Amino acid sequence: MTRLRTPAALALSLAALACGGGGSDSPPLPTAFTLSGHIAATAGQDVDRDVADTSTTRTPNDSAAQAQPLASVTTLGGWASAAAGAYDTGLPYPADPQDWYRATLEAGQTVVLEVADTAATFELCLFSADGTTSISCASSGTGTPVLTVPAAATYLVRVRAASGLSNYALTLGVNGAAAVAGAAPHLALPFVPGELVVRFRDDTLGVAAAGDLRQRAAALGLTALAGARGRAALLSMSGPEARARALAALGVEPLAPDALGAGADPVLAEKWDTLRAIAALRRRADVESADPNFVFQPARVPTDTYYKYQWHYPLISLPQAWDVTTGVAGAVVAVVDTGVFLAHPDLSGQLVTGYDFIRDPTMANDGNGIDPNPDDPGDAATPGGSSWHGTHVAGTVAARADGSGVVGVAWDARVMPLRALGVGGGTSYDIVQAVSYAAGLANDSGTVPATRAAVVNLSLGCQGCFSSTEQAVYNAARNAGVIVVAAAGNEASSAPGYPAAYAGVLSVSAVDMKGAKAPYSNTGSTVDLAAPGGNTAVDLDGNGYADGVLSTLVKDTTGTREPIYAFYQGTSMAAPHVAGVMALVKSVCPSLAPAAVDQLLQEGQLTRDLGTPGRDDTFGWGLVDALKAVQAAATSCGAPLPPSLSVTPGRLDFGPADATLQLQAAKVGEGALTVTAVSDDAAWLTVTAPGVDASGLGAYAAAVDRTGLADGRYAAKITFTPSVGDPVVIPVTLQVGAAAAAGDAGYLYALLVREGVSGPELVKQWSGAASGGSYAFRFDGVSAGTYYLVAGSDMNNDGYICDAGESCGAWPTLGVLTPLGASGPRSDLDFSVAFDPAVAPVGAAAGAPVGARGLARQPATKGVAGLR
Repeated sequence: MTRLRTPAALALSLAALACGGGGSDSPPLPTAFTLSGHIAATAGQDVDRDVADTSTTRTPNDSAAQAQPLASVTTLGGWASAAAGAYDTGLPYPADPQDWYRATLEAGQTVVLEVADTAATFELCLFSADGTTSISCASSGTGTPVLTVPAAATYLVRVRAASGLSNYALTLGVNGAAAVAGAAPHLALPFVPGELVVRFRDDTLGVAAAGDLRQRAAALGLTALAGARGRAALLSMSGPEARARALAALGVEPLAPDALGAGADPVLAEKWDTLRAIAALRRRADVESADPNFVFQPARVPTDTYYKYQWHYPLISLPQAWDVTTGVAGAVVAVVDTGVFLAHPDLSGQLVTGYDFIRDPTMANDGNGIDPNPDDPGDAATPGGSSWHGTHVAGTVAARADGSGVVGVAWDARVMPLRALGVGGGTSYDIVQAVSYAAGLANDSGTVPATRAAVVNLSLGCQGCFSSTEQAVYNAARNAGVIVVAAAGNEASSAPGYPAAYAGVLSVSAVDMKGAKAPYSNTGSTVDLAAPGGNTAVDLDGNGYADGVLSTLVKDTTGTREPIYAFYQGTSMAAPHVAGVMALVKSVCPSLAPAAVDQLLQEGQLTRDLGTPGRDDTFGWGLVDALKAVQAAATSCGAPLPPSLSVTPGRLDFGPADATLQLQAAKVGEGALTVTAVSDDAAWLTVTAPGVDASGLGAYAAAVDRTGLADGRYAAKITFTPSVGDPVVIPVTLQVGAAAAAGDAGYLYALLVREGVSGPELVKQWSGAASGGSYAFRFDGVSAGTYYLVAGSDMNNDGYICDAGESCGAWPTLGVLTPLGASGPRSDLDFSVAFDPAVAPVGAAAGAPVGARGLARQPATKGVAGLR
C-alpha cells in the first residue's frame, strides 16, 4: 500500500522567492514527460538501521553484540521508543528502547546526542569495546548530552529511550570540536603549562581567616605570580619540584610514567598535570573558578562558541580583515527578507529600526498589513513550517561577537530588518517599497529611517522577472549612495534572475568550502563576484556537520519561537557575506560610492580571482576577499593602511583524493613586508615554497602523508609569520579512509507537488534507499506546469517527512521553496538531503532540543492519490 508523505510547509510556503532564486510558469505542452535526477546524501552521514519506517528492512542494533558500526566522524539520524504504540493516523511503531553503535574514536572527540522531542528522555552512554565498562553517561533530561572521548580506542555508544519516543541525531565529532558550550579544557588547547588563573571565594572561610593571596596559594603548593584577593589571580606550579608539591597539596596522584604513552613530550605532561590541578581546584569549596592561562592568537578571531564551525570566514580572509575593522554602527545593512526574529540573543543590540512592508495580511501572517514591526512571525501558518530565512541572513551580516553563538561578517555594524517576504513569498511592489525605505526615498510607510542604509541585501529572486519599474528603484537607491547586493539564484542556470541581474546590483554566486562553484549556484553574464554559499551534500572539514553556512535561526514546533543556530546553503547565504564585507568597506571609507566599488571590483581589488583569469560567468571577478577590500577602501579614502600579509585560500581541506594543495602569500597595503617563517603543527603535514621571491611572497605547497594514520578526520594549522603585522593562521583538515565514506540519509520519499486551489496537491511520489550515497529518482508522465520538489525520510513511521531529526531536502536547496517551471523532460534535478542538525539551541543546557531545518510535515493519505 502506497503511503503519501508531504510536508505541511508546502501548504503555505510555496514561495516564488527562494534562497536567491525563483522560477516562472512555462507555456503548457500537450505531452507528458519525465523528470529525474539524483539526491545526494551528505558524506559522513548515516542512519540507524532499525528505525520504525515499515518500508525499510530493520536490522536490530539492540545490544552490544548487535552494535552497528559507524565511521569515526559521523552524523547519524536515529529513532528509539521506550514502548510500542500507534499514532493518531493509525500507523504503528514498535518498541525500540535502545540502539548500540561501535566506532573507533580518538582522544578528545565528542559524542553528542540531540533529541527532537522534549517530552522524551533519552540517555547517552559511552562503553568500553566489550560493553562491560561504562566510561560516561548523560541524560537529555538535564540538557544536551555531550561526552568527551578520554583516549584513542574502539568504543560502544548506547542511545536509550528512558521514556517516550523520538527521532534523534547522534554526532561523533572531530577532535576538540564540542557541540555545546561549557566543554572541559583539553590538551589540544593552547595554554601556558604550569600556570593557572584562579578566583578564590572568601565567604566560605570568612575574610579574617582567608589570608592574603600569597598565603592561600602557598597552602595549596602554588606560587602567586599576579593578581590580588577579591579578583582573579595568576598562580604557578611550573617546574618539576613545584608541580610535585602542588599535586601533593591538592591530593592529585603523581602522573604515571606511561600515562600519556611511551616517550611523551615533557611539555605535554606538564600541560596534563596543569589540567589535573585545575580539576582538583574546581572541586574545592573555597575556589570560585579555576582555568588554564590560555594563549590567544594576535589576529582578532572571535571566541564565540560556534565560530569554529563558520568555515566560510577564513575562506574570504575575514580574520585578517577584522584586525583592520569589525564595522561601525553607522554602517547599516538593510536585510530585505522575511523579517528577523528580534528576540534572538545573537542579534540583540545589532538591529536598527526596521519596517514591515507586506501589504497582504494573509501573506504577512501577523494579523495586519504594512506596519512598523519587522519581527518575523514565520512564513508558514503551521509550527515548524517556516524558513526564518531573514534571521539566518541577518546573522551572517552582523551577529554580535559576545563569546556565545556565532558571529557575523561585520559584527560592529548594524542590520535594518525589512519584511517583504511572507507566506508564499513576496511581491515586487512590497520589495521595492522596502528598498526605497532603506535608501531614504519616498515609500508607502510615509517615513524614512534616521540613518539611511549603506548596503541593501536581497537574498531573493525570480528568474526572467524583469521590470523597468524595479530597475528605476534600484537606480534611485544607487544614486542615493546605497550599495545593493543580491543573490544570483539556485537553479544551476545561466538565465538571468532578478533583482541580481539588474544594472547597478552586485550579483553574487556561491562557492563551496574549497572555493569551487556550489552545485546549485546560478551563473551567467550578470554575475559580479562569488562568496561562500556552502554545499550540504558534503562534510569536507570533518566536523560531523554538512558544509552549509552556519548562522542564527529559529526553532518553532509548538508555536513558541526559540533561538537556535543552523546550517543553510544557497546563494542567499553567499549574498550576506558580500553585504557584510561592503559594511566593512563603508566603515573605513564612508564616502565610497557604488561607482567606486564597481571600479575597485573590476580592478581586482575586492576579490581573489577564481576560474578563468579575469572576469568569468561562474565567479564574476572572483571570490570576495575581505582583507583586500578594506585595504582598497582605505586607500580610496586617502588613508592607505600599513602592509599586512594575505594568504589565500584562508583554509585547506584535504579530501580523500587530495595529496597537495596550493597557497599564495601576498602583500596587501603600503610598505615593505617579508615572510620570516612558515610552520605547521602536524607530523603528517609538510609545507614547501616552490615559487616564492626573496621576500617569501608567492606560491607555497602543502602536502599530506597519510601513512600510519588511522581512519578519521584530522585538524592542524599552518602559521605564516610576517616581518610586519600579525601572523596568519591557515586551518587545515585531513580525511583518512572510512571517514570519507558516502553518506546515507535513510529510506527517502521524493515528492513532486504543485499548488492547488485549497493547498498542495501531490502529483508524483518516488521512494527508495541510497546506493553509494545517492538516490536516483524518476517521475514519469509529468505534464507541463509549476511544481515543487521535496524529499525526506520518515524514520518514526508517522506518515510525515522532514520531522525534526529526520533527513530533509528540496530542489534546488532547502530554505524557502523554489518553484520548478517544467515544460519538458529534465534529468538534471540534482539536490541534497541531510540530517544536518542545528549546532545547538540557545538554552541547550536546559534541555531544549535541536529541531529540523524548518520544513514541516503533514499527515499522509493512505491509498488515494491526493492529500486530505
